[in-house]
Amino acid sequence: MSKAEGAPAFTMNQLAAFIAVAEAGTISAAAEKLHVSPSALSAAVTELERSLHVELLRRRKAKGVSLTPTGEVVLPRARFLLHQASELEADARGEERGVSGLVRIGCYPSLAPTALPALISEFTQAHPDARLEVYENTQDQLSKGLESGELDLAIMYDLDLDPTWRSVSLAHLAPRVVLPAGHRLAETTGPLDLAHLKNDPMVLLDAPPSSGHAYACCAQAGFAPQVVYRARTYETARSFVGRGFGWTLLLQRPSANVTYEGMPVVVKDVAAPVLPAVAVDVVWHPDSLPSKASRTFMAAAVRMAKTGSLGLTQES
Repeated sequence: MSKAEGAPAFTMNQLAAFIAVAEAGTISAAAEKLHVSPSALSAAVTELERSLHVELLRRRKAKGVSLTPTGEVVLPRARFLLHQASELEADARGEERGVSGLVRIGCYPSLAPTALPALISEFTQAHPDARLEVYENTQDQLSKGLESGELDLAIMYDLDLDPTWRSVSLAHLAPRVVLPAGHRLAETTGPLDLAHLKNDPMVLLDAPPSSGHAYACCAQAGFAPQVVYRARTYETARSFVGRGFGWTLLLQRPSANVTYEGMPVVVKDVAAPVLPAVAVDVVWHPDSLPSKASRTFMAAAVRMAKTGSLGLTQES
């Protein structure tokens, strides 16, 4: 049978062989993992290179393989294509068997402790044939994962996102000030003016895009914050505040106003300047075709967000 018009000259098996060898570093290790002979695996990669008219791997006797510059470019796209093919197969089978297949989810670290546990629990109980893999990382790294096809979905803030990306919103969170219990403004009633903290030491959540967002909020209030400590996670930032090292500005708020070690903190709304709420979105790449499992996961996230069971609501 001749090749159909528009169909690639390579096969999914050849892509899988290339990915396995690139990840294992040697043909023998990849062959052992895939339970095939080294000669068959080597031949599959050679056929892929011949189909693409490029060299993807440099073979070195007794030293394994290394990616060529072209191979570096092709590898993430090969992973993406293979994953899409697997999703197509899972979708087709899912018509009869229900929701199945793998969903690779990225999540911004400060959202993960509240958004993920209940969502994963409900989804996996409702769909036992589906499998979730979760990756926590900064927003720039999550974006790279979506670009490369290593992630199917990512839960993150709608800050500095590519406007062409597709998304659904789960919640809108207003920036709030977190103060030590002994701070002079802790006992004041009602929201506070952010400018009243311009001379106070600040603990910065230094994980993009939270850091840039905090600086922008302070600039809107007419000052540059006096950052004395930088924290990579929101729990560390709150713990530093609880110890009296400074104040911080956060979007996500846990259910209890105590730190991990039990120190009290006070959360205050901001009256001035008026700081817009920031959306928490489920995001996916516009060129990807979400599988049935991914679509079902998104629907579950939206449904749970509406009922408040994701923990993304901001209690007063």
